Amino acid sequence: MRSVVFTGDDFGFSHGVNRAIIGAHKRGVLTRASLMVTGEAFDEAVTLARSHPQLGVGLHLVLLCGRSALPANEIPHLVDRTGQFPSQSVRTGLRYQFSSKTRRELRLEIYAQLEKFRRTGLRLSHVDGHLHMHMHPVALRILSNLAPEFGIKEIRLPSEELGLALRLDRSYVAAQFIWSLLFERLRRYGERCLKSAGIDYADRVYGLLASGRITEDYLLGLIPKIHANRIEIYSHPAIEVEGEPLNGPPGAGGAELAALVSERVRNALAASGFTLK
Repeated sequence: MRSVVFTGDDFGFSHGVNRAIIGAHKRGVLTRASLMVTGEAFDEAVTLARSHPQLGVGLHLVLLCGRSALPANEIPHLVDRTGQFPSQSVRTGLRYQFSSKTRRELRLEIYAQLEKFRRTGLRLSHVDGHLHMHMHPVALRILSNLAPEFGIKEIRLPSEELGLALRLDRSYVAAQFIWSLLFERLRRYGERCLKSAGIDYADRVYGLLASGRITEDYLLGLIPKIHANRIEIYSHPAIEVEGEPLNGPPGAGGAELAALVSERVRNALAASGFTLK
């Protein structure tokens, strides 16, 4: 049997994101959401998740472009004085690799975010990461080591075919090449790490090479060409609310929400033999 999971990232980022995720779950194909435990609308997201028990909820680990769970004075090598993580992934990743103090604080912060999720009482469906920083080998090893304590059963490992992605969308060709090469190597390491820890992962995960552009047309082109049997497709549905920050380019969240509630997308899944998981 072929199965597909549709995940909405950034649950808890804002009221508009929360509304979109619940709408896509109730009216569309979205089956899971990834919760930012330090998001501005975290409390609302938890309340919504409790009232929609069929929605699987996992941790969207925030280590870039967001706020920490721990106070800034406890993790000074990870965040600035206001508790904000940096926005530069390369420099941050190098600190993880070469600074023992940073690695020690990173474990404390990852533990704190997992603990905050646990205190919600929600079942932990999966773990992934904001801007995929959970894929850094140091962060992934920490998650693997903490898996028995927190019941981590599945971690996202992005994996999609570059040729297929370019046939469907050529908006950022250079970036798509770079991301594909980088995440192919990270995926290989991730598979070894997760297998040794007994943690599950999908055969293919789509969303990275068309981030912010998982539209109805994109999905209708993608679904019939998927050969894997167990896949995840993630996106960032959102409703733009005046005064709230956006979690993507203007209009992108609305287009991705429309794709998730599209009857044509649902029909394409059925025609390709996929069941929602």
